[in-house]
Amino acid sequence: ALYDAQIECTLIWASKDGWPMGVIVNYIHRDGRFWLTASEERPRVNQIRQDPRVCIAITSKGSAIKERQSLTYKCEAIVHTDRETLDWVLPEFAAAMRPGEPEKAEAFRQMLDSPGRVVFELIPVKRVGFDSAKMWAASEAARPADSPSAPKE
Repeated sequence: ALYDAQIECTLIWASKDGWPMGVIVNYIHRDGRFWLTASEERPRVNQIRQDPRVCIAITSKGSAIKERQSLTYKCEAIVHTDRETLDWVLPEFAAAMRPGEPEKAEAFRQMLDSPGRVVFELIPVKRVGFDSAKMWAASEAARPADSPSAPKE
């Protein structure tokens, strides 16, 4: 439910000198895969082509989910530039970023559909999750006061 409630993740890849780099980006989740987009001009595009091992981290922060949750996925990335992929991903992506606003979603899709646009298809390989509700159940005394299930004083 977390990746359906959230539209933002941190994408992490290896830079050309081998250091991990990350950037917060939008995503959609379809058919068990994560889909992101970027301009070909971004250095991460070439780095991900050279080493397709990436990671994404998704947090519940800013979503409607009350208890703190996060998911981290190791993924293999495919960089798409073909028109067929762009034609189905960009409208889905724009609609997810502008829910309930079809005119704004179309304007966003048009903006995204620019020369040099790429789509990242991220295929999950390993998942690591965190659910604070489970943690607080094991240690109620440590539950923060702003937690939805915190005892009222």
